[in-house]
Amino acid sequence: MNHHGEALQRLVKDAAWVEALARDYQQADLSDAEHAMLDFADKLARTPENIQYEDHLRLREAGFGDRAILDMAQIIAYFSFVNRMALGLGVQLEEYWKSGTFDLLGTE
Repeated sequence: MNHHGEALQRLVKDAAWVEALARDYQQADLSDAEHAMLDFADKLARTPENIQYEDHLRLREAGFGDRAILDMAQIIAYFSFVNRMALGLGVQLEEYWKSGTFDLLGTE
């Protein structure tokens, strides 16, 4: 969360909210839909073999359609893959990520 948390902080400009999200997203101030999405992301990333119909039903009940669920699954799977590759290869962050001297979103 350090790497992505810095980028999120630059986007939302709310350090306390980002910290609460990093500490325990289940206790963070999020909408029901955001909680459903993050519960799905957590489960798919950590225990994909436990995904069941009820997980998809909860997402649909939270307002997500099939396309959004597909997008979530693809993004979660992609980041899981990339993070495992980086960890497995011992990849270190470039200095500009650590220093915060970048502006990916053009917000500064």
